[in-house]
Amino acid sequence: MAEHAPRRCCLGWDFSTQQVKVVAVDAELNVFYEESVHFDRDLPEFGTQGGVHVHKDGLTVTSPVLMWVQALDIILEKMKASGFDFSQVLALSGAGQQHGSIYWKAGSQQALTSLSPDLPLHQQLQDCFSISDCPVWMDSSTTAQCRQLEAAVGGAQALSCLTGSRAYERFTGNQIAKIYQQNPEAYSHTEVGSGMNLLQIQDKVWSQACLGACAPHLEEKLGPPVPSCSVVGAISSYYVQRYGFPPGCKVVAFTGDNPASLAGMRLEEGDIAVSLGTSDTLFLWLQEPMPALEGHIFCNPVDSQHYMALLCFKNGSLMREKIRDESASRSWSDFSKALQSTEMGNGGNLGFYFDVMEITPEIIGRHRFNTENHKVAAFPGDVEVRALIEGQFMAKRIHAEGLGYRVMSKTKILATGGASHNRDILQVLADVFGAPVYVIDTANSACVGSAYRAFHGLAGGTDVPFSEVVKLAPNPRLAATPSPGASQVRDHQNLFVAFLQVTDTADFTARVRWIAGHICIASYASRWALPCHWAIKATERIHH
Repeated sequence: MAEHAPRRCCLGWDFSTQQVKVVAVDAELNVFYEESVHFDRDLPEFGTQGGVHVHKDGLTVTSPVLMWVQALDIILEKMKASGFDFSQVLALSGAGQQHGSIYWKAGSQQALTSLSPDLPLHQQLQDCFSISDCPVWMDSSTTAQCRQLEAAVGGAQALSCLTGSRAYERFTGNQIAKIYQQNPEAYSHTEVGSGMNLLQIQDKVWSQACLGACAPHLEEKLGPPVPSCSVVGAISSYYVQRYGFPPGCKVVAFTGDNPASLAGMRLEEGDIAVSLGTSDTLFLWLQEPMPALEGHIFCNPVDSQHYMALLCFKNGSLMREKIRDESASRSWSDFSKALQSTEMGNGGNLGFYFDVMEITPEIIGRHRFNTENHKVAAFPGDVEVRALIEGQFMAKRIHAEGLGYRVMSKTKILATGGASHNRDILQVLADVFGAPVYVIDTANSACVGSAYRAFHGLAGGTDVPFSEVVKLAPNPRLAATPSPGASQVRDHQNLFVAFLQVTDTADFTARVRWIAGHICIASYASRWALPCHWAIKATERIHH
């Protein structure tokens, strides 16, 4: 059998909640190798479910750090057994599950510099961690620490303006604070960590106020932050000797899974990615962010001068499936026919559907408003379907604009997830946002994005546009363009008035406060052709 020609490549890693994955991407940006290790299946001795341990309080959620280390051992051995040619790897980068953290014990640096290539990592690092079970993004046990952090900097909005997000229980800064408060001895033995709710997003430096509010001597444990396209060094000699990596293989800074996915989807300025899954997620490319109480602003992983935003909506596909079952005979085909048979703007009927407590905003219930702006209990089936989809996308646009996003003439919407296979749903998305919608294969997007970033680091990082590095990657496919007249429908005042018009003062005030927290009411009244008295009324109800 003829030998395959050498294939120079970069590796992209993703250390996610349930598995570790790796892809190899060649110089033409083709993915030609992938492998994974599933924690529950391949490492049953750690006793995880879904990759985690949920503690008795129902709030604390952790993962064994040595499980992650052993998974790395296993995946590298599988690559070696398959004949993968490590000598052709130019560089590597990766992503960690956002807000997960590990805690190196003081003295671990010596162990890392004296590794034996004859033994797997997990056997040599057993005594290198001050915390054996580490908090992950699912943990919600740090409410007290969140309130302490917000109080230390002047409140939730002040923290959001400083770091890009109000305090969230899963964010690593609050997890570090909890460890310091409840296990100070372990913290004192910790040498290195990672943090969130700690970085000043405008200046890209650690916030001294946030560091001080979390734990002492934290900056020296964290080390300085660097752009995610930075080459942080060459690969360890351990991997050179054990697996055959070239000594010159570069390691490009790792990032979180969400920023890595933005890189994998190759978003550009003005673009937006909409993941339509169990929960719906928006990735936004921002030039001038406006941090708010909902949503998150991050540093952009491929352009150090710009930002990315993340918005999560819990009522996604499951909500769509419920309305399909109730109003479209449990048939996606009938669901599509309902969208096709109803007009844009739904004749002024609008609905917002939250069967479980929503994240963005924190609200529950079904809220329907008819053409006269009166709250009603039900819609006809076809009207209900369109009300759901238009309402979901209208809420997403309102929140995106509240964080500083603006649709540009060159804007592309990249749709992913299960609902992205339904062209009629995508047509509504195009009409609401007023931009063309494309679909893209995002399988392993965090891995692929990490490999792309490795190429970017090799090419010169901040001195070279990321778009130039990835120009050979497969292009997304056009799925929908805005319908004629869509802009007039978007400007129809009923869409916004109905969103404010609710049946009781408490609900009204809560909803207007949510909107006002994201959008200047007066400017929005102008943009949506709202009568001025509505803006005044909304503002008065906030103050009273």
